[in-house]
This record gives sequence, structure tokens and C-alpha cells, in this order.
Amino acid sequence: MEIDGIISAIFIGIVIGVLGRLVVPGRQRIGVLWTIAVGIVAALIGSALAAGIGVADTEGVDWVEWLIQIGLAALGVAALDRAKARH
Repeated sequence: MEIDGIISAIFIGIVIGVLGRLVVPGRQRIGVLWTIAVGIVAALIGSALAAGIGVADTEGVDWVEWLIQIGLAALGVAALDRAKARH
């Protein structure tokens, strides 16, 4: 992966992480860096899942891929928040 791909993955991960955090109700006890990390992982896994089911490359905006990524980010934020709450 080239540097522009890494930079775009980080930027998309930030957006996905923030959107995923907004989907989860209530206050989350995780920091900004964890939100970004969850977003990056969700973006990568969501892209792979979307490619696997054939909805990654559509005409216009890839809404299904975005929804998958945001859903995964919301799950990740909620899981991390729950894990932090136990400690």
C-alpha cells in the first residue's frame, strides 16, 4: 500500500469511527485514538466484506459499503466501551 492509500485509509477510518460512535447511544468511555483505531479496522473489514458480497464497486456512492463499515464501527465502539466499563 502506498502512502496516499495509507493516508486515505486513516482519513476514512476517522470518519467511520466518528459515525460509528454517533450511532451508539449514550456516553462512551473510550478516547479519540481508540475511536480512530476502531474506525480504521472497521473500514478495512467492511471493505473486505463488501467486496466479498459484491457491493464494493457500484455506480455512484457505495452506500451499502458505508453502512457495513459504520455498523462494524458501532459494534467495535460498543464492545470496547463495554470492555473498558468492566475495568
